Amino acid sequence: MPYEFERKQRIVVLGGGPGGYEAAIAGAQQGADVTLVERVGIGGAAVITDVVPSKSLIATAEASNSIGEATDLGVQFFVRGENGKPTRPEVAINLAAVNKRLLGLARQQSEDMKATLIRAGVRLIQGHGRLDGSTAVIVSTAPGESGMDFERIEADTIVVSVGASPRILPSAIPDGERILTWTQLYNLKAVPEHLIVVGSGVTGAEFASAYRALGAKVTLISSRDQVLPGEDVDAANVIEDVFKRNGMVVLQKSRADSVVRSEAGVVATLSDGRTVTGSHCLIAVGSIPNTAELGLEEAGVQLTDSGHIRVNRVSRTSIPNIYAAGDCTTELPLASVASMSGRTAVFHAMGDAVNPIEIRNVASNIFTQPEIATVGWTQKQIEEGLVRGDIYKLPLSSNPRAKMMGIKDGFVKLFASTGSGAVIGGVIVAPKASELIFPLALAVEHRLTVDEVARAFAVYPSLTGSISDAARAMHVVN
Repeated sequence: MPYEFERKQRIVVLGGGPGGYEAAIAGAQQGADVTLVERVGIGGAAVITDVVPSKSLIATAEASNSIGEATDLGVQFFVRGENGKPTRPEVAINLAAVNKRLLGLARQQSEDMKATLIRAGVRLIQGHGRLDGSTAVIVSTAPGESGMDFERIEADTIVVSVGASPRILPSAIPDGERILTWTQLYNLKAVPEHLIVVGSGVTGAEFASAYRALGAKVTLISSRDQVLPGEDVDAANVIEDVFKRNGMVVLQKSRADSVVRSEAGVVATLSDGRTVTGSHCLIAVGSIPNTAELGLEEAGVQLTDSGHIRVNRVSRTSIPNIYAAGDCTTELPLASVASMSGRTAVFHAMGDAVNPIEIRNVASNIFTQPEIATVGWTQKQIEEGLVRGDIYKLPLSSNPRAKMMGIKDGFVKLFASTGSGAVIGGVIVAPKASELIFPLALAVEHRLTVDEVARAFAVYPSLTGSISDAARAMHVVN
């Protein structure tokens, strides 16, 4: 009897963002027959319209800010005028060139990811996929001569990673010209004269910070009593103080009932009847998962009332062979979490060793100026008694490297378990806090104590020295 080869496991991935990309790569590495279906481009919204372009824009804003702050360090910029006297030049932002660059970076990143998938042997299909029960996917691709083309793909494992889209307010419909979502900002040819930002969450705060640094007048409309609601209160207070000091108008406890076009720009009407006029308006009031009309409920996959896919700690849905990753799920809406979830899903589906995702160990960052990075338990949770912990906060103003760099705002805050001294969380507010949080993420992940963190040598002088100093101050006496 001829030898029968074992059939490869068939994996179909819906969505080519960070979660879908990593799921496809992981499946190919383990010898599976992988098909990835993506509507727009590999990388999804994270690469094409969200993380890559927005953080590239923020990098330009930081560069502009650095030029303005250089005077504090004794660096002055002058040119000679016609009379021979020095004249201070203006910092100009060519937003059309900036947007061209960042969209080019996004396209290049997408193409690089596509090339990696092809080299790995993943089959790529551009089109819209929907579940046909729990063991197949129907893909609609570009119309052919006889209409829309359809292909049915059998699957042993399905990974859904379709992301999310900006939430639209019925009373503030984006037109792509004056009233914009964050995916439409990159069509602007010049820095807005006056940008109204509706929503003071992470997205709203990041763009408000960036466009103020680029020279726009900015009004931030916040429905809460602080910007960045839900974040560390001390960190949010620092950012709000910086915003106001830099000339931003922050309207707290103010809800925008509507935003409409005017002859000269836009008018935002608040719930108390006040109006705010500007040249442009960014609507940043959250996102909704792209899970509608995917056949998920018909396949038995459980969704929340908001349309997010319920998953467990190995990214499995209520149907054993269907997994989900990324912003379309109940997990944290972070690219890093999506990537980890995609890998975890495939490892689990193929019987490989897997560590269930511990969301509390995830480091996250808000790319304002300065940045806010967090990991682990929060101060609020400690104060509410959910975990027993000690808190220590060290202002960056006491750090020698910060003084050299002219850094005046920010701090390092550590949370340690009462008694054992194990690091259970932390907050860093500083330039490039996204880089500085990694030592704390390692400490939380590996349950290091404050004494163990303090024993590691920090470069002198360095901003990381504040982490060592804070850990040393929390020494546990044996």
